[in-house]
Amino acid sequence: MAYLPLSTANLPDPAIDPAQGSSPQDYFGTLLWTGTGGSRTIADGESGVVGDVNFTPDFSWIKSRSLAASHSLYDAVRTAGERLASDSTGAGGSNSAFGYLSSFTDGGFGVTTGTDGTNPDFYTNESSETYVAWNWKANGSGVSNTDGDFAVTVSANTESGFSIVDLTDPNTGASYEVGHGLDSPPEMFFIKKTNTTSDWSVYHKDVGNDRRLVLNDLGGQSGSSSVYFGSTTPTSSVVTIGSGLSTGDDWIMYCFHSVEGFSKFGSYQGNNLGGNDGPFVYLGFQPALVILKYTGSSNGWFMFDNAREPNNHKDQFIMADMDAFTTETTQAARGIDFVSNGFKLRTDAAFDPNASGTYIYMAFAENPFKYSNAR
Repeated sequence: MAYLPLSTANLPDPAIDPAQGSSPQDYFGTLLWTGTGGSRTIADGESGVVGDVNFTPDFSWIKSRSLAASHSLYDAVRTAGERLASDSTGAGGSNSAFGYLSSFTDGGFGVTTGTDGTNPDFYTNESSETYVAWNWKANGSGVSNTDGDFAVTVSANTESGFSIVDLTDPNTGASYEVGHGLDSPPEMFFIKKTNTTSDWSVYHKDVGNDRRLVLNDLGGQSGSSSVYFGSTTPTSSVVTIGSGLSTGDDWIMYCFHSVEGFSKFGSYQGNNLGGNDGPFVYLGFQPALVILKYTGSSNGWFMFDNAREPNNHKDQFIMADMDAFTTETTQAARGIDFVSNGFKLRTDAAFDPNASGTYIYMAFAENPFKYSNAR
């Protein structure tokens, strides 16, 4: 029997393959900039903008690194100017007094000055303040999908395993099915009301279909029975929304499933060891963004990326829920390493994100392992 040499070159080809003319940066990318005040274009290649975004985004998640400002989430299905915040229960708003994303463009987006006379660019382009935006490609403004119990609008990218679903639920008081537009079951999704206040309910495959996490809160998993997801695991065509969420409101949902060499959604066990020797989590790629959440209580949503810290060790984090840390924070005791095929926890005590217990994660690639430089 012949054996191939032990080499990353002999690994299987990833689904999104740089050798075949596609790359992770065609579907996900991060932008960094320093605010100048006023309206401008924030895009790959624009003066003062650092990033690698080879597409027109359909979902952009913006946060000031230096200001205690809320997160700003925009998508192309609801129209560009309607803002949601991952750290808030607030309804979606048309535009913002504090500056807003006004259009999606090649490599990024345009931002427009708000109406507040003191801080009109606070959320997106305040002078001398620093910002980050994580961007995903779906499929434009969306099309009608009737796979579920009623028609919804879906913008789906089956290559990268990401879709945006806009729906108005039927207010029947019972669970219902919603088409998601992907060709594999979502392993994680976020769903939130856009016309009124609500928590961000989060489904994750390793938490299960009868429990939820909440994106805007540091609390642990909660719920039971059919309240959130109908005790039903997503299929390759639909997700189930439980009776506890059926209230006749408008909702937005962001759905994800793993794509080999590009994205992964899973869990790990924190080991609470000293000596900076936490668990290693294999992804099959060199990560560009990792978001972590402890499934127990009192631990928030940590966001690490390769753009704000290009070296492999990351101890700068942003909290998606922002309960304890309102700006980008640097703490070595909460650090992780990004390596060529995954990430390793480098916390030195019981500090999250490596306390004893279960953590879930979502991760997106800089490069598939087959093409990663060793770190």
